[in-house]
Amino acid sequence: MKFTTKEKKDLFFAGIMISLAFAILLSGGFGLKFSSGFLIISIIAFFTAGIGFLLHELMHKYFAQKYGLFAEFRAFYGMLWLAILFSFFGFIFAAPGAVFIQGKISQQRNGKISLAGPMTNLILAVLFLILILIFNVSEIFQVFFSFGLSINSLLAAFNMIPAMPFDGAKVFKWNKKIYFITLISAIGLFVLSFFI
Repeated sequence: MKFTTKEKKDLFFAGIMISLAFAILLSGGFGLKFSSGFLIISIIAFFTAGIGFLLHELMHKYFAQKYGLFAEFRAFYGMLWLAILFSFFGFIFAAPGAVFIQGKISQQRNGKISLAGPMTNLILAVLFLILILIFNVSEIFQVFFSFGLSINSLLAAFNMIPAMPFDGAKVFKWNKKIYFITLISAIGLFVLSFFI
């Protein structure tokens, strides 16, 4: 994949800021205390939410470039700062950025490019589920695996909303069967995360 200098900067800051927002949320918002516990939660947030977000966007870019299209990630810094602000109040609403694509593209290819992001989150969610099931490890790792499962399945489900600018709108327009299989899988994994 080819990246511009600005794009590398945008990916870096978007990943760090969205991870920080989730770390603040998981630490109790305004009630958080900056300690070694917050550092551990920040690491968990980065390797679950941050990596999940970054890989989601990178897969959009990969498939777009594979089809010979121009694709560049751009961070929405205003929305990233809002995500951090909202996290202090106990919730996150985030639109950290998006991959902008230019070039002539068919409905099928547009659907596949759009599906690549949520599918990446689904694969990550399944990997975290497998780790939960096969490893009987310390509580901190169980929290890490469990959060990885819930946040990645939630990211997949959220992005499958069938309205623009969400990925789901383009997937639904291309192939309704694949759309519903992906959506049901994401919701199913998210619900399952509450029982593990």
